[in-house]
This record gives sequence, structure tokens and C-alpha cells, in this order.
Amino acid sequence: MAKSRALKGRIRSIGNTRKITRTMELVATSKLKRAQDRVIAARPYAEALREVIADLVTPDLVNSFPLLRQPASPADGGPDRAALILITSNRGLAGGFNANLIKEARRRIAVLEGEGYQVELIGIGRKGVGFFRYLGRTFRSERADIGDRPTAEHATSVMDPLLADYAAGKLGVIELVQSHFVSVLNAPPMTVRVLPLRPPTQGGLKPDYILSPEPGALLEALLPLYVRNTMYRGLVETVAAEQAARRTAMKNATDNAGDLLEKLKRTYNRQRQAQITQEIAELVGGAAALE
Repeated sequence: MAKSRALKGRIRSIGNTRKITRTMELVATSKLKRAQDRVIAARPYAEALREVIADLVTPDLVNSFPLLRQPASPADGGPDRAALILITSNRGLAGGFNANLIKEARRRIAVLEGEGYQVELIGIGRKGVGFFRYLGRTFRSERADIGDRPTAEHATSVMDPLLADYAAGKLGVIELVQSHFVSVLNAPPMTVRVLPLRPPTQGGLKPDYILSPEPGALLEALLPLYVRNTMYRGLVETVAAEQAARRTAMKNATDNAGDLLEKLKRTYNRQRQAQITQEIAELVGGAAALE
């Protein structure tokens, strides 16, 4: 009897867990749809911006803008500080999503330090911040307020202090560790080199535009916008990847809980049936003894 009660307790507990994971799966599915919409909306704008800059950049303009200049390496006397922005989630229960991003960040830190840079970390999301704090690393800045609805203002607030330091020659490299959202089942971590900016190239002959104001004035406004948009795309793609990973993890947990429930119920029913059979046998034996 005691064993049957223990089984009933496990069945009830796993059933409650299954309800929770199923609910989390549905919530992640809902959030994933909105996150995918933001990713899809951001891509045409980024591509149009890239094409306009490619049309405007000329070799004689490259040295006129700090964001287009290629700083020397630390070994050659260039800036010895590099900024690495790591985007993770504030919450877990998303499979290997955060672990993969952290692994990519550790790889990039090792590469940058091998090139002679002192790496300054900018953490977005509690999971990445918590991991590197455990390793004893300090952060230039931390953000846990962006959540799963990033905006252009969030991207601007993260990137503008770094842009100012890069333009002043204090930073030699700015990189972004994010997820690259390809599909619900494919969103690998990746590193994006934000600065120094590689001027976008446009194949074929450039159109002969008549521009007003002149290209330099347009580039002065568009280059920071291009960099901020790179940050914004990193945020929205990583949020979409997080929701896809959480949906998959919670679906797997729900399916596993269902399989375990079936096994426990079969075990409970067999035990219950054996107990009833034994009770019937005892009754028949007692009745026979009284005759």
C-alpha cells in the first residue's frame, strides 16, 4: 500500500510539472512569433542601409571618418582595448542556448587577448553576467532591463558610449556575440565585428547620383546609424533564438513527462491489480477454511 501511495504521489507531481512545461511551451511559442516578426522587419532596413552606404563610400572618404578607419594592432602601437558585447537571456530553461553563447564569448576573449587586447565585457542578460562574474571577470557595463522586447533606443544606449570611445581612439575593436536566427531549429551563436567597420561593397558600377547634401555629410549621419542597427539586429535575433530554444526545450520536457507518466501509470495499475488479486485469493482461502 505504501508503495502504491508513493507511485500516486510521483504521478501527481509529474503531472503538475507537465502542465507547467506545456504552459511554458505555449508562452514561448507566442513570444517566438512576435520575435520572428521583429527579425523579419529589421532585415530589409539593414540591407537598404548597407546598400546606400556602399553607394556613398569612396576611397578618398575612408580616412575622413573614424568609423571607417582601420586602427593598427596593439603590437603596432594601436589601441590595446577591445569591447566584447555578450547577449544572453535573463532566464534559463532554454536548453544549451546560453551555454553556447558563453562558449563563443570565451573563445573570442581568448583570441582577442592573444592579439594583445585588454578585453572589456559588456553583459546583456543575467546568465552571461553571472557566469563571467563566477570566473572573476569584471564588466564595463551590465544590462538586465532589455528583456524580450528590444528597441532601437536600447541598442543606442548600449552602443553610443562605445562609439565615442572608438572615435576617440580608446578602443581598437568592438565585437558582438549573438545568435544568428536562421530558423526555429537553427540559431547558432556567432561573433559580429561591429568596429572597425568594413565598408559595404556594391558589385558592378555605382549609380551616378546627384547628391544633396554631399556624400560626406550623408555618411556622417548614416555610419553611426548603421552601427546601432547592427546592435539592434543582434538583440532581436538573439531574442528570437532564445524563444525558439525555450520552446524546443519545453516541448521535449513535456513529451518526456508524458512518457514517464505512461510508464508510472502502467506500473501503478499492475501493482493495484496484483493487490486486488491477492485480496480476492485471501477471501476465497478464508471462506474455504470456514466450510
